[in-house]
Amino acid sequence: MKKILITGINSYIGTSFQKWVSQYPDKYFVNAISVRDGRWKESSFIGYDVIFHTAAIVHIRENDTSNYFKINRDLTMELAKKAKQEGVKQFIFLSTMGVYGKETGYITKNTIPVPKTRYAQSKYEAEKLLLEIESDDFKVVILRPPIVYGKGCPGNYRRLENLALRLPFFPDIENKRSMIYIDNLSEFIRQLIEDGVGGLYFPQNKEYVNTTKLVEHIAKAHGREIKSTKILNIFIKIGLNKSETLRKVFGSFVYDREMPGCPGTLINNRLCGYETIPFEETIKTISKKDLNSLSSK
Repeated sequence: MKKILITGINSYIGTSFQKWVSQYPDKYFVNAISVRDGRWKESSFIGYDVIFHTAAIVHIRENDTSNYFKINRDLTMELAKKAKQEGVKQFIFLSTMGVYGKETGYITKNTIPVPKTRYAQSKYEAEKLLLEIESDDFKVVILRPPIVYGKGCPGNYRRLENLALRLPFFPDIENKRSMIYIDNLSEFIRQLIEDGVGGLYFPQNKEYVNTTKLVEHIAKAHGREIKSTKILNIFIKIGLNKSETLRKVFGSFVYDREMPGCPGTLINNRLCGYETIPFEETIKTISKKDLNSLSSK
């Protein structure tokens, strides 16, 4: 049985992973701790096979930079060093696609990270420091997932869902986004733990996602129709050069499908496959959960 410790008791990805592996009660023992204060230092990591470090500061004022680096970089290293000293074999670090400093583009294995926010910079600096202490008996896994979506997930997916349920029409834009369903990400992490490997990985769904089609699928799953129109396209194309928000919604931003951890690539001589259900079915699953939640109130 693998013993896994998650740092960050309120982390969406951490709690989702814990729920996912609960279907294998004979294979995994999972615990979670808070690292908001120094009490975690009194906890013993002895006996754990894996630390899954999800705790981080994501959104604070950009001019208040000290906490980004204290939490996302320095705390990460304190945890990793303690884990290594106490015999943990694998340290999984949740980083971000934001290290590339872009909202649009085509990311390949040769794309050099140039983080432009303090959040992304603190994550990237943590990555580099972690790799310095990696060894044969202490494997470091760095994950740079794209947009993560699922039931209850904060961020852009929830905003698009709100638009799909309110607007009569939506811009018809030809773009592509790398995304990953939360259960797919959880299964990918489970497989990495089974393999006991280290490395830098870029998990994503098999197919890129078009924003317009995504909104149409969300509306359809909720029993409504939303029409697409190209009327506003000229204004959106102009706005892409000026608005970060528009770039995040309507720009194309993808990982090359040959990058490590993408479906179909090899990890430890194993063909990488972790997509639990196809994309359109993920939207139906999320929406069904939402409808069931509403009907039970």
